[in-house]
Amino acid sequence: MSDRPVTVKLGGTTIAEQQDVLREIADERRARPVVVVHGGGKRLTEWLERLGVKSHWNNGRRVTDEATLEVFLAVISGVINAELIEALMAFGARAVGARGIDDGMIRGPRAEGLDRVISEPVADASMLRVLLDAGYLPVVTPMGLDPGGRICNVNADDAAAAVSASLGGELVLLTDTDGVRGADGERIPELTPPEAARLIDEGVIAGGMVPKVGSALRALAEGSLAERALIADGRIPRALHRALHEGAGTGFRLA
Repeated sequence: MSDRPVTVKLGGTTIAEQQDVLREIADERRARPVVVVHGGGKRLTEWLERLGVKSHWNNGRRVTDEATLEVFLAVISGVINAELIEALMAFGARAVGARGIDDGMIRGPRAEGLDRVISEPVADASMLRVLLDAGYLPVVTPMGLDPGGRICNVNADDAAAAVSASLGGELVLLTDTDGVRGADGERIPELTPPEAARLIDEGVIAGGMVPKVGSALRALAEGSLAERALIADGRIPRALHRALHEGAGTGFRLA
């Protein structure tokens, strides 16, 4: 059994769509420490619409006002986190919920113009290490505390990067694409932070991939304990194994 941890970021899609990767995560936990950080943007939007709470956006990012925050807390912890724990336990994992606010795990300043949203979060993985040492598989909700101690929404990729930076080991951001593509349209197997920054400046890395690459790079920033970050397609068979062991997706390492 390896003691090298891995932090896996999952999206907030339906549990039925993630059965294969959840089974993989449970299997991987038998071999090494694993932490899951999950999103939930799509499910949150559905619930906000269902409850008649109007969504507001600023440069493509959701503004989390008081009404939105209340629904966010209910859906992220009360629905999605609970469903993931149920599914992982069915696959034999000792899954346990852990909110990003628990023990002040995730903290950071508020993002300008987004109200109750944290930007550039940092994490303290002390509580997660205790859970991992006891044999559990923590499933973390992407929320944190602002400097005033108030609960805020946190982008799940950023939350996972912060957790990985504090915990060490590897970060896997599972998404709906097979990694970063170069100017020729071909997948790039591996990038260093300077190479990734150059491709962003040149516009080769663009659109929704920019914040994901940004999260991967933050996981490897100075002072981080993380050794490697990966962006990989979570929809393919054996997605986690292929990302970790077969070179699927795009990996990021320090030069």
